[in-house]
Amino acid sequence: MDTKVYIVSHKKVNLPKMNGYQPIQVGMNKEDFPGYIRDNTKENISSKNANYCELTAQYWIWKNTNSDVKGLVHYRRFLENNFLNLTQNSKFKHIVTDEEIENYLNEYDLLLPKKRNYFIETLYSHYIHSHKKEGLDVTREVIANSFPEYLNSYDAVLNRKTAHMFNMIIAKKDVFDEYSAWLFDVLGQVESKLDISDWNQSEARVYGYISELLLDVWLDQHNDLKYKELPVGFIGNQHWFKKIFNFIYRKLKK
Repeated sequence: MDTKVYIVSHKKVNLPKMNGYQPIQVGMNKEDFPGYIRDNTKENISSKNANYCELTAQYWIWKNTNSDVKGLVHYRRFLENNFLNLTQNSKFKHIVTDEEIENYLNEYDLLLPKKRNYFIETLYSHYIHSHKKEGLDVTREVIANSFPEYLNSYDAVLNRKTAHMFNMIIAKKDVFDEYSAWLFDVLGQVESKLDISDWNQSEARVYGYISELLLDVWLDQHNDLKYKELPVGFIGNQHWFKKIFNFIYRKLKK
């Protein structure tokens, strides 16, 4: 298999140099980072990065590449091969290799991060405690009107407590492309109906947030596909105290 997993980054950072992996630069930085390709070439939506986040890279991969296996990971998050890692250097050693990816995809159609469990709340309640609910309301309206066969799955996913988060996926080409075509169709219609002109910088990343939930909606309707979950390796400081504080603050604020 010709395998190409793209590592998305908006800044110049130390990345693993591994066969089958390619850094891709997103965002408006005028500097071209050495060793990176950019998502503002060929057919692209690079100018929407502030709203679509890493999805501008996914769009570029979908439209401009033909590898047998396509993937998207992050400069701070990688799919790993089941080892506990304590340092940044050791974490690089446990990133799933192109050979391991190909072996997995002899049996499975796609590789995903292990589901995140929110335990005490549903995906819907977690989202509206963190973000403006209008994004989900408009998404449901678009699905009801344009993709009605997905509506039951949408409602079911939003009522779950677990999801494949982070917009990370490694898949056979046909699977990656079919999912991307559906995802950007949905998000394009949401974008046309949702006024975010007065939203702050964080909330304006709405399409990146919504897409984290749409993956499982799509998978529900394609239950013939076989996927394998892999652990997510986090590179660098995760700022857990800040995240826990913000989590509690949002609950009290609501």
